[in-house]
Amino acid sequence: MTSDVAIPAPETVAANGHGDAHTTAGFGALTLGSIGVVYGDIGTSPLYAFREAVMAASGAEGAPTSAAVLGVVSLILWALIVVVTLKYVVILLRADNNGEGGTLALMALAQRAVGTGGSTIVLLGIISGALFYGDAVITPAVSVLSALEGMKDVTLRFEPYIVPLTVVILVFLFAMQSRGTARVAAFFGPVMCVWFAVIAVAAIHPIIAQPQVLFALNPFYAVSFMFHHGIIGFVTLGAVFLAVTGAEALYADLGHFGKRPIQTAWLFIVLPSLALNYLGQGALVLGDPGAIESPFFQLFPQGFMRGCMVVLATAATVIASQAVITGAYSLTRQAIQLGLLPRFEIRHTSEAHSGQIFIPRINQLLLVAVIMMVLLFRSSSALASAYGISVTGTMVVTGMMGFVVIWKAWKWSPLWAAALIAPFLFLDLTFLAANLLKVFEGGWVPLALGSLMIIMMYTWRRGSRLLFEKSRKLEFPLADLVAMLEKRPPQRVPGTAVFLTSDPLSAPTALMHSLKHYKVLHEKNVILTIETAQTPRIDPAERVKLEQISPTFSKVTLKFGFMESPNVPKALAIARKLGWQFDIMSTSFFLSRRALKPAAHSGMPRWQDRLFISLSRSANDATDYFQIPSGRVVEVGTQVAI
Repeated sequence: MTSDVAIPAPETVAANGHGDAHTTAGFGALTLGSIGVVYGDIGTSPLYAFREAVMAASGAEGAPTSAAVLGVVSLILWALIVVVTLKYVVILLRADNNGEGGTLALMALAQRAVGTGGSTIVLLGIISGALFYGDAVITPAVSVLSALEGMKDVTLRFEPYIVPLTVVILVFLFAMQSRGTARVAAFFGPVMCVWFAVIAVAAIHPIIAQPQVLFALNPFYAVSFMFHHGIIGFVTLGAVFLAVTGAEALYADLGHFGKRPIQTAWLFIVLPSLALNYLGQGALVLGDPGAIESPFFQLFPQGFMRGCMVVLATAATVIASQAVITGAYSLTRQAIQLGLLPRFEIRHTSEAHSGQIFIPRINQLLLVAVIMMVLLFRSSSALASAYGISVTGTMVVTGMMGFVVIWKAWKWSPLWAAALIAPFLFLDLTFLAANLLKVFEGGWVPLALGSLMIIMMYTWRRGSRLLFEKSRKLEFPLADLVAMLEKRPPQRVPGTAVFLTSDPLSAPTALMHSLKHYKVLHEKNVILTIETAQTPRIDPAERVKLEQISPTFSKVTLKFGFMESPNVPKALAIARKLGWQFDIMSTSFFLSRRALKPAAHSGMPRWQDRLFISLSRSANDATDYFQIPSGRVVEVGTQVAI
């Protein structure tokens, strides 16, 4: 879920276990970068959040009342303070996994803290990861649509072109992904700084004209509104949550910018600008209730100024969309490494920054889904109903895993950990319940997308485990085979053979087939296992573990963090320091390619068998994924029933 746009520093290493990063970029550059990448989503929420919340609060009355406006502004301001500032900025930024944040990083941290029996933690991680994909589909659609809808505030003649132009911009945005984001990302920070400055300044005049809007700073107005408006207040709460969508990015991008720059940007630039803008929109509607149709753009004078604001808003929403799209790439890479998804092709778009990646299949799926959202809903108001569920669901799960980390990893007593997290969890559950009221208005979309991803992740994880267990039963113990081969060796051929296997205790299928069909053995043989750690990155000194098991056989274990892309040749070069004379040009890599077919009794329903087999066929070639030179690879095909 991390957004890998505009990482200003090539090296990001946890300095003190709390997300402070030592980087080659200065504090100011990191703060600027975080404004561009981290706050794009939450920074563009004023385009639609206040309008939707006040419309929900007005209910059947139609025209917004003073009580409704003050209540909504107060709810939004205190949601920003409690949910974003206290929960994320103060607490969760401290729950880092070796300097990295995000739901899957938190899942791995909680799993490590719990030890064995962390299947519930994995399930929570799968749910939060799956819900993020729903967010990644809706954010670009609602953000760009809401910006371009400002054109009808310039002149109504533009209205028929809003949806087609939105589609064109989104297609262009996704088409540009393969080129990498480094060049464009350099403008993200400055553009978002201009955005926050402009939306803050535009709000000052309406606030001066209607100073009574400042009463909304008192939380009494938020509580009073909820107390006196019953079900309407509850529905309004679902729309108010739109103001805090994007808060997860604070935590997700921890590893790229460090705790201090993210906190500084939020407390001194982003939060004050957002608060002023929401107060300004509230003041505008207090003075003119009819302005609720488009309160954000009506903060700006009609004509050239408003036209410029539409352009700036479009640029800001493209930036917000970019952060979520690249976040989907990062989440996918983490899910692949953690065994939740099959291998997809991952392209690196930057030589300097390993985090800048492009996954063609995810890009295509997101583009199709986003365009469908725009054409299906056709307005930001309609899409807003679909927006909150996936984000609130992710926040609830993050709160639950945060409790486990505070209890187990920070060694707090369960009572104190619960006392800290329970108020936030209660608030998140309240927001989730309020958003669930919008299921039939469009909220079914992220639920459907999330459910689909949960089924895929769960099926892949369960199917992989069943396949591993079935293969182990069929395979020959490696130690026994090596003893037999050393005693009665077949004919030797020069060079080194590397056999990839996921089970270092059993003889690799490729080795068994090689002996059966070719009846020869290389002079040196390496049983290679690749492991994924529950930490984001691995120190190069701990990358390789070499174990000699006989004069001609050795075991090599390569370990990678869940945010790293495995590069086998580069990692094996480290083994030279451990005494293995590795020469890639005299080394052959033997891989087993398994063709799966459904078994009569597999341990999964038949439909799940077929889904797992389909996912397996769609997986990227191991040669490409592990970056092994294709000219040095020998693939051995086997058929396995699952």
